[in-house]
Amino acid sequence: MSSESEPAYQREDDPLTTADDNRVKPTPLPKAQLFGVFLIQTAEPITSTVIYPFINQFVRETGITGGDETKTGYYAGIIESAFYFAESLTCVPWGYMSDKYGRRPILLCAPVGLALSMLIFGSSTTFWPLVVSRCFQGIFNGNVGVAKSIIAEMTDSTNRADAYAFMPTLWTIGITVGPILGGLLSNPAKRWPNTWGQISYLQTHPYFLPCLTAALVALMAFGVAFVTLKETLPSKVAQERLLEHQNAASSDSESLLLNYGDSCDYGTNHYHVENSTESGIVDPSEPVTPANGNDNTLRAAFTRPVLKVLLNIAFLTFCDMCHYVLVPLMYSTPVEYGGLGLDPFRIGVALGAFGFITSLVQAKVLGGLIRKYGSRTVYRASFPCLLGCFAMYPILKLLAQRGQGVDGVVVACIIVQLGFQTPFSMAYGAAQVILIESVPEGGPIGTVNGVAQMIGSGLRSIAPTFASSLFSISLQKGLAGGNMVYYLLLALTLVWMEQRMYFHDQILKYAGQAPVIKHRAGRS
Repeated sequence: MSSESEPAYQREDDPLTTADDNRVKPTPLPKAQLFGVFLIQTAEPITSTVIYPFINQFVRETGITGGDETKTGYYAGIIESAFYFAESLTCVPWGYMSDKYGRRPILLCAPVGLALSMLIFGSSTTFWPLVVSRCFQGIFNGNVGVAKSIIAEMTDSTNRADAYAFMPTLWTIGITVGPILGGLLSNPAKRWPNTWGQISYLQTHPYFLPCLTAALVALMAFGVAFVTLKETLPSKVAQERLLEHQNAASSDSESLLLNYGDSCDYGTNHYHVENSTESGIVDPSEPVTPANGNDNTLRAAFTRPVLKVLLNIAFLTFCDMCHYVLVPLMYSTPVEYGGLGLDPFRIGVALGAFGFITSLVQAKVLGGLIRKYGSRTVYRASFPCLLGCFAMYPILKLLAQRGQGVDGVVVACIIVQLGFQTPFSMAYGAAQVILIESVPEGGPIGTVNGVAQMIGSGLRSIAPTFASSLFSISLQKGLAGGNMVYYLLLALTLVWMEQRMYFHDQILKYAGQAPVIKHRAGRS
């Protein structure tokens, strides 16, 4: 591992370096396999958001509200809470099972389960089956951490950030396509009476068609991933290769030779065949064990550096979700009450446009930035942009009240505030790279990613209530002129930045200032 004062890439004998350029050239991404993983990651937000346009009406039609419109939000909230609650409970078990049984079978469970749960949701006519099916959606959506583990194992330090940088783009596509499908295809019997209206089932189940379409997207993702995705868990790869050599030896009666260093490891071996002799001969009766004697237990997973990275990710997620909730809340609040008074259409256009731009910029530049400056530097540079996001709220409020509405100056400040989101969003990709690099060699990456996903899901269910409630209290009580929620989040971010720097220096025991090529166990 290179030191702080030395260049990150110094191996002149490494095949990925040249005399003209001492920096490591990125390893080509395994596009076919990534395509299968990315399709599953796109199907997950589509299936989770397709219900948004019609869920409130669906709840009313179940009869659970008894005709009381004021109860609709309450019961719709139960459905959404069930999703996140189930997801948070299953992230770690999915990750643990992927460490034990392999990444491929666990990840392939997700689209099949999502498809079945969507069909149940669309076929339901009463309230509680909706809740149960939404729970199943959360359960099968909980293995998104397994996808991150697969990406980590099929990439190396030169191209890992490139792969992770696409994840926000996939999420943006999913949360855009999902509501479009839900709004366009709901109640087809009334919308197209001469075609879909002839199908009696769609007359009695007006929301089955969008759910069916989302289910077909998930099944398509399963089909592609089933064909293209290979196992990446190093211990399973070693076992499969060992079995191949055993079969070859039994057919030609030759000695069994295994050189795991040349196995299909995607550049990130975390395991080796511990019982190999110096001659490379493997005893078939001996099990393949994790490198360094790591037994993939939870205790082995959570070293001090890993816990500190997870703590950073937790705060990052919490603050981001608070901002995510406050933007439409503050923008839609009337000017006289401390908001901007924008209508839903303009808010949606602004957020959608900047979300799309942010995802494209991240996919284009994040990998190069991490290769050039290191994940530590990118993380440190992007996180403070959150201060700009929070600081703009009271400024926007003041300008809107002085101008008695949204004028050109306010629009410019909105652009500045949303513009801060683009560099800030890169903190997620950098943090994910740091997390992977902080796991000790041979450690259970799946379990660690599962815990990170569990933390994210849990905080995404808590932060909206915290931010929106504090926003209302600040306005109702006139705390700090109605700006208390913004000042508090600013203070929390400033305090955390100091702690974050300390944590991050310690984390670099495993994750360097800039990425380096790791020669894992079993590599010469």
